[in-house]
Amino acid sequence: MSKVGAPDTVEARTVQDYIDETPYWADGTVAPSSPMTAMQWRIWFLASAGKFFEGLVVFMTGVALPLIVREFNLGAFEKGAVSAASLFGILVGASVLGGLADHYGRKRMFIVEMILFAVCLIFLVLSTSYTMLVIFLFGVGLALGCDYPTAHMIISESIPSVDRGRLVLSAFAFQAVGALFGTAIGYLILYKNPELAAWRWMYGTAIIPAVLVVIGRFFIPDSGHWLVSKGRIEEAEDALRRLLHREPKYPTHIKIAVPETKDSNGDDIKAGSYSDLFKPKNIKATILASVPWFIQDLSTYGIGIFTPTILGSVLGAKAIHARNVADLIQNDMIAAKGAAFIDVLLIVGVLCAVGLADKVGRIKLQVFGFIGCAAGLFLATLSMGASPEMKMAYLFSGFMLFSFMTNVGPNAITYLIAGEVFPTKIRGKGAGFAASFAKIGAVATAFFFPFLLKDFGTEAILYFLVVCSLLGAVVTWFFRIETSGMNLEDLE
Repeated sequence: MSKVGAPDTVEARTVQDYIDETPYWADGTVAPSSPMTAMQWRIWFLASAGKFFEGLVVFMTGVALPLIVREFNLGAFEKGAVSAASLFGILVGASVLGGLADHYGRKRMFIVEMILFAVCLIFLVLSTSYTMLVIFLFGVGLALGCDYPTAHMIISESIPSVDRGRLVLSAFAFQAVGALFGTAIGYLILYKNPELAAWRWMYGTAIIPAVLVVIGRFFIPDSGHWLVSKGRIEEAEDALRRLLHREPKYPTHIKIAVPETKDSNGDDIKAGSYSDLFKPKNIKATILASVPWFIQDLSTYGIGIFTPTILGSVLGAKAIHARNVADLIQNDMIAAKGAAFIDVLLIVGVLCAVGLADKVGRIKLQVFGFIGCAAGLFLATLSMGASPEMKMAYLFSGFMLFSFMTNVGPNAITYLIAGEVFPTKIRGKGAGFAASFAKIGAVATAFFFPFLLKDFGTEAILYFLVVCSLLGAVVTWFFRIETSGMNLEDLE
C-alpha cells in the first residue's frame, strides 16, 4: 500500500483520491484496483435491493392487474389509472424526492424512500377501494422514483472510479432480476391460490424483505462527497474511515482537502438548484441524461403494449373473453409465463452491458443499443405483409432483439450516465430530473398508446418507434460526454 507519514504530516487529499487509491508492488507497479471493503459491498447490496423491488413490483402489477380489474369492477379509464399510478409516482418521486438528496444527504433519503415503500406496500395489500389502490400505487412509485438517483449516487460516490460502471450496472441488473421474480411469484401464487384475492399475496411477499432493507440502510455511512460539498469535513473524514475500514487498517489516517469556497468570479459558491441544470455549463449534460432516456422509455413501454398478446399466442391458447374467474386466472398464468421468458432476455442484456460499459464506453454502447432497437422494431414491421406462417416469426424475433438490445444499451446506460455527468451539488437533482423526464414518456405511452393503436394501427406505431430509436442514437452522439473510468471529481 502507499505509505503515509505521521498524523501531523499527512497530506490532505480528496474523497475520491482515498477511494481510488490502489496498492503497488516493490518495483512501483500499480495494481489495477484495491479490493472492495465490506462496507462498500454492503452499500452496493442495499442499493441493489431497491432496484430489485422496482422490477418486482412494477412487473408484478402486470400479473395482478387483471385480478384487480375484476375484483373492483374497473372500467377502461380506471384500469389505465391503476396501470399508470406507479409510473406517475416514479416520475414525481425521482425529481421531487430524489432532488432532496442534495439537501438532506444521500443516506437520509436512502432510508426515507424505503420506509415510504414499505408503508405504502402494506396499505396497498389492505386496499378496499379503487381510490386506495391508486393512492398507494402512486406512493410506491414515489419511493421507487426517489431510488433512481439516490441508489446510483450512494454506490457511485462510495466506490473506486474504475469499478463504478460495472457495479452501478450490476445493481441496475437487479431490476431485471426483480422483474423475473415478480412474474414468477405471480405465477406461483396463481397456481397455488387461484382466486381474485391472489394479487394481495403477490404484493405482500415484498413487505418483510423491504423492512429488512430499511434496517440495513441505517448502518451505512453517508457520502463523503456530499458531506464535503456541505463543508462538513470532519464528518466526511469519519464517513471515509467507516467506508474504507480494513484489517489491517488502511489508510491509518485520513485528512480531506478543504474545497474551494469561491467560484471563478470570486463569489461564494451556493447550493445547487434546478435552474443550474439549464445553465450553459450543464445544459449539454442535462440533454444527454434526459432526452435519450425519454426516447428509450417511450419505445420500451410502447413495446410493452404489444408483448402480452404475442407471447400469449406463442406460448399457449388463451380465452379471448374471460367468461369466469377460472378463464381469467388461466389467461393471467399464460401472460406470466410469457413475461418471465422476456425477463430472462432483460437479464442477459444487462449482464452484457455490465461487461462492456467500461471496455467499449458508455456512449458507443448506447448508440449501438439504440440502433439495435431500431433493427428489432423494423424486423417486427416486416410481419405486417408477411405470410401467416412468417408473421409470428418476424414479430417474435423482432421483439426479442429489441428486448436484448435495449438492455445492452439505452435501458442500462441512460441510468448510468444520468448519475455521472452532473457536479456533486446538483447530482441528485440532475439524475432525478432525467429520470422524471424519461417517465413522462413512460406515462404518456401507457395512457395514450391504446388509443393510438386503435386510430393508426400497429404498423404506424412500429415505424414511429423505429424513428424514435434512431433519434436516440443521434442525440446521444451529438451531446456525448464519455465518463468511463473517470474520477467523479475530475468530471466536475
